[in-house]
Amino acid sequence: MNRRAAITAGLVGVLAVAGGLGPLVLSEAAAQGQGLAMLGRLTKGQWTVKHRDGSPDRKICVRSGQELIQLRHPESGCSQFVIEDGEAKVTVQYTCPNNGFGRTSVRRETAGLVQLESQGIGDGLPFQFTAEARHTGRC
Repeated sequence: MNRRAAITAGLVGVLAVAGGLGPLVLSEAAAQGQGLAMLGRLTKGQWTVKHRDGSPDRKICVRSGQELIQLRHPESGCSQFVIEDGEAKVTVQYTCPNNGFGRTSVRRETAGLVQLESQGIGDGLPFQFTAEARHTGRC
């Protein structure tokens, strides 16, 4: 594992312990940023994200599935670290220079329906949400 991956793994561990996020599932392939095949098997097109807290629905265009990872940080240039890369669930920790970080889990129910959990810091403020995202048409 290179120095950057080791530092990132350490930070993820600290955040997980501090936030009570539970055990981490790390592999060398995950540490190298490979994988997330489950996201690639999601239906492409327009998805509607329904937040459990009653926040307004949000429509996004899913081309690769990666769009579901950084809903609170849509900018590019963020580094990602894969924590869990399973057949039905992925968890990614990401850091965006000058705009905070987040940790998102995407659990696949079908190719057109996923459950989302995300938390982190964005624009200097903490966030945490759970949501359901469903394929709703073409972009």
